[in-house]
Amino acid sequence: MQSPDVDKRRLLKAFCCGGIALGTASAAAWSHAAPSKKTAMTAEQALQALKDGNERFLNDAPQTSVQSKERRLEIARGQQPFAVLVSCSDSRVPPELLFGRGLGELFIVRNAGNTVDTIAMGSIQYAVAELGVPLIVVLGHERCGAVDAALSVVEKNAIFPGSIGQMIEPIVPAVLKAQASIKARDKVSRDGLLDAAVRHNVMRVVERLRTTEAMLAEPIRSGKLMIVGARYDLDDGRVEFFDT
Repeated sequence: MQSPDVDKRRLLKAFCCGGIALGTASAAAWSHAAPSKKTAMTAEQALQALKDGNERFLNDAPQTSVQSKERRLEIARGQQPFAVLVSCSDSRVPPELLFGRGLGELFIVRNAGNTVDTIAMGSIQYAVAELGVPLIVVLGHERCGAVDAALSVVEKNAIFPGSIGQMIEPIVPAVLKAQASIKARDKVSRDGLLDAAVRHNVMRVVERLRTTEAMLAEPIRSGKLMIVGARYDLDDGRVEFFDT
C-alpha cells in the first residue's frame, strides 16, 4: 500500500503538469488566434481626433460617435481603439464624453488620481503591443480628490483608512515637486498648489511611461507611439494638452 505522502506527491505532480499543459494550450490558442484589425490612425491623427471631439463637447455640438447596433456588431469580434486614456475614476471625468468618442475607440485605464500600478501598466502595454494603439494620454483634472488627499498628507500628515493611504502614496512625490517649484517663484493659494500638483502628477506618469518601460521604448523611438499629458477643467469642460 502506498503511503499517503507518495499519493499526495503524485496528485500534486499530476495537477502541476496538467496546469502547465493547460497554460501551454491557452498560450498556443492565443498566439494562433486571428489578429485583430488595428487602427490606421497615426499618433498625430489620434491626438487631433481627441482635440476635435473635446471642441464639440465644449460647444454642445452634435457628436459624431456611433453607438448603434451595427457598430456593436462591427466590433464584437475585435477592437481597434486609437488611444489609451489613463484617467481618474472621478465620475465627472468620463473620457468618451469629454472627447466625443464612441464604442471601441478608446482603451481606458481609470483609477483615483490617474496613477499607474502593475495592473494599469499591463493594460497599457497590452493596448500598445497587441492592439497597436498609437497614442497614450495621461489625463488629470481640476480639483482631483486623490491629489488633494496627497496634499493633505504632505501638509498635515493626514492618515486615511483602508487602502486609500496606499493608493495616494504614488502621488506624494508630485505634491512635493509642486511645492518646490512654487517656493522657487511666488506664494500661491492652496488651490493653486493643488492644481500645480495635479499637473506634476500627470507629468510624472508621462515621464515614467516614456523613459522606464521597455515595452514602450521601441514604439516611441520608431514614431509609432506618442505619450502626452492633459488636464481637464471641471468648470469649462476644456481639455488642455501639455508636455507633448
